[in-house]
Amino acid sequence: MSNEAQKIIPIDIADEMKKSYLDYAMTVIVSRALPDVRDGLKPVHRRILYAMNDLGLAPDKPHRKSARIVGDVLGKYHPHGDTAVYDAMVRLAQDFSTRYLLVDGHGNFGSVDGDGAAAMRYTEARMAKLSTELLRDINKETVDYRLNFDETLNEPKVLPSKFPNLLVNGSSGIAVGMASSIPPHNLGEVIDGAIMMIDDPEVSVDELLTVIKGPDFPTGAMIMGIEDIKNAYRTGRGKVKVRAKAEIEEYGKNRNRIIVDEIPYQVNKARLIEKIADLVRDKKLEGISDLRDESDRNGMRIVIELKRDANPNVVLNNLYKHTQMQDTFSIIIIALVNDEPKVLNLKQVLRHYLDHQKEVITRRTQYDLNKAEARAHILEGLKIALDHIDAVIKLIRGSSSVQEAKDGLMSEFGLSEKQAQAILDMRLQKLTGLEREKIEEEYEELIKLINKLREILASDELIYNIVKEEMLEIREKYSDDRRTEIRPSTDDINIADMIKEEEVAITLTHFGYVKRLPENTYKIQRRGGKGVSALTTREEDFVEHLFITSTHDDLLFFTNQGKVYTLKAYEIPEAKRQAKGTAIVNLLQLDSKEKIAAIIPIKEFNDEDYLVFSTKNGLIKKTRLDQYNSIRKSGLIAINLREDDELISVKRTDGNNDIMIITSQGMSIRFNEDDVRDMGRNSMGVKAITLNRDDRVVSMGLVEENKDLLVISEKGQGKRTSLDEYRTQTRGGKGIKTYNVKQQTGELVGAKVVDEKDEVMIISFSGIVIRLKVEGISRMGRHTQGVSLMRLGKDDIVVSIAKVATEDNEEDNDLDESDEE
Repeated sequence: MSNEAQKIIPIDIADEMKKSYLDYAMTVIVSRALPDVRDGLKPVHRRILYAMNDLGLAPDKPHRKSARIVGDVLGKYHPHGDTAVYDAMVRLAQDFSTRYLLVDGHGNFGSVDGDGAAAMRYTEARMAKLSTELLRDINKETVDYRLNFDETLNEPKVLPSKFPNLLVNGSSGIAVGMASSIPPHNLGEVIDGAIMMIDDPEVSVDELLTVIKGPDFPTGAMIMGIEDIKNAYRTGRGKVKVRAKAEIEEYGKNRNRIIVDEIPYQVNKARLIEKIADLVRDKKLEGISDLRDESDRNGMRIVIELKRDANPNVVLNNLYKHTQMQDTFSIIIIALVNDEPKVLNLKQVLRHYLDHQKEVITRRTQYDLNKAEARAHILEGLKIALDHIDAVIKLIRGSSSVQEAKDGLMSEFGLSEKQAQAILDMRLQKLTGLEREKIEEEYEELIKLINKLREILASDELIYNIVKEEMLEIREKYSDDRRTEIRPSTDDINIADMIKEEEVAITLTHFGYVKRLPENTYKIQRRGGKGVSALTTREEDFVEHLFITSTHDDLLFFTNQGKVYTLKAYEIPEAKRQAKGTAIVNLLQLDSKEKIAAIIPIKEFNDEDYLVFSTKNGLIKKTRLDQYNSIRKSGLIAINLREDDELISVKRTDGNNDIMIITSQGMSIRFNEDDVRDMGRNSMGVKAITLNRDDRVVSMGLVEENKDLLVISEKGQGKRTSLDEYRTQTRGGKGIKTYNVKQQTGELVGAKVVDEKDEVMIISFSGIVIRLKVEGISRMGRHTQGVSLMRLGKDDIVVSIAKVATEDNEEDNDLDESDEE
């Protein structure tokens, strides 16, 4: 039977998937996740307010059960989960989430400590006073409607919105392939900005910023940095630093305490206090003796008592550095313009809003004009009837039916059908002199109104004057003082300009101590290639990374959990040659389980070089270097990892290197990095090697001419093999044997690309460390098990190997520390 007879339409699956996914993406973008630039609302918020308006839940009416409101929204307009609708309504009623409340909640609607709202059957709600301004004149055909999901009701596509709600209350939403993050602003400032644009349509963003100072969060706090705000509003994208508002006050005898009364927007107060307590317990924050929350219904108050000898300013700066007392708010002004998502700057947002208001006022005026003209038409008919009342009465009395009377009036007096019907409906009291005068007065007033409305419709200036007047009324009625203070930041001054650019040496020890030294410390102290005494610290510690870089260069620190942190070289504290250095945890916001897997110094983030990542589970990823040129202090995801995976190594390449992957079961694979396609920063990578069960990758190296591969096993056995013995294969295979793993050797713990001048450290589980010269380690074939390099006690095993950084290889950027378990 033919396809036509079966009514089967052949469709290419790739085309169908593409079309279906695009349809899904656009539905999420338009119908769920992004706000409309005109009213600043997502569909769910618009439907909540419209449903409350339907229910008559005005601010002067009693509250109604939230469950009833949610039920109406679900049943009539928003066929999604009840939790989604209730959560959206709750946010509109939370004074710490919404700058200007649109829902007046009654009951437990959650707290800044992260407590959720009570169940919808317990809470009650009604419209807040300000939300009536979003819906004002909606019954005057000011906006378009569409059919709801089951085509039984109409719902508005947008609300009239008599104030710029997108900026006033902000919005955030994650769509498909894009996200919107618009901060709230002060109502008075935004209206002043809109009026400035009405007065001067060519006003610049910088001029608007003289009245719209920046975000104004419901939780107050401080924004640090004016330039960041300007950049965000010029382009529609940017970041601002938000700090808790804290004061240092004296108490008792020479004691200080820090009082925090405002925290950054969307920061959970309870979690913030818990984080501070954890840092104090882990001794990452020093100088704090007591911590308590004294917040009550009158406001927030977090008390941080300090030890007698603590410097309060140092403690406060550390709190800003290590906790969410300083947070970053990302500004991404993406909104729907004619159902299309667009990135908008401040001026464009206000322009689209004012265009919407012009349309609303025009449609409202046209509606009022139509009503006035219709009424004037009726009054003209009544006047004719009253002027000929005897003839009218005689005609009506002589008619055998209503239709005959209507037809007679229309033909006799030249009336329209509506006028004739109005005369037939007229009550006898209209015949009195007083009533006749009222009709005359009403008609005269209507003629004046009609002329005025026609004048408005003919003049954009008059329309915008009305917009301005109505916004000024709202400003007078609802505006309040700014809550968020804006302060200039030290970042507005380029610190790098104050730091002399010079070559320095950076060292990082096995146990995580970092320091910066003048470059000549290592250049002058040469002692026949055996290194110098780099530090005085615990006996078993040693310098694992040493490289020469500029004070202005960036250092990328990659951790085993797949995150990357950055510091400028000048941010590493300078120390003397024999000083221990600073613990890296004091400079980077590392989690307790995070360890540095690699360090890459960067002079310039170009788009020609790559970073290659290798994970324990045999995945490899190659990403352009320039994707890592903007890393926040709290770190950034460098590679996505599965729960049981970890990052073991990162290398900088030029795109043409051969890569070696070595596993714990003695397998290895060599392939060219051309086999690994370029991927984005958030990707997971592709398979580098197919692992046997219970096998894992222990090391990644870059192949170099005339160098060897050194491998060492758990039981202290090791060898080195010429890299020429490893042929280039295709990525993803099982590879070839590089070590003969047996019970008496144990698994491989690590591998390094070395030459004869190098030295290595071998570290055992019990903490024994030995240092060996590579030239003393036998060179053997791939299939051998090597020789004994380290004698181990009973039950002791090797856990890590590292190539010692000396002055002869300080510029060798093989900075792999990832073999440690």
